[in-house]
Amino acid sequence: MYCNTCVTWPPGTTRNENVPSVLTEEDFDELTAELTRVEDEIETLRQVVVAKEKYALDIRRQLGQTPLNNIKHNLARGWQDVQTSSPYKRTQESLSYAGQMTTAALSTVGLSITRRLAEMRNDLTAVHSR
Repeated sequence: MYCNTCVTWPPGTTRNENVPSVLTEEDFDELTAELTRVEDEIETLRQVVVAKEKYALDIRRQLGQTPLNNIKHNLARGWQDVQTSSPYKRTQESLSYAGQMTTAALSTVGLSITRRLAEMRNDLTAVHSR
């Protein structure tokens, strides 16, 4: 079937398989116009978003919310969340226990060294007094 008023895809152009390969000029013009309207709407929405972001920035500035203050607040809140998390608490308890065991071991080693030095001093005193 041949159509004098149809538009076909240019050679070598890939197309979506769900789109018919032949469009009437009227369909082509309607789709082109719709695409132009949608692209214009997208640009308008971008401009609205930029304006809203500037307005929000101005409100934050009036409230004294600077980017640095926001970062500080977010870091503090994040650190608080970490400290209250279950993994953090378990790790803290494990490290505390390890620290207690290390302290006890070092204390025992210190006592042993102190006793041995006392014994050596007594031995030296006994040797000199003979």
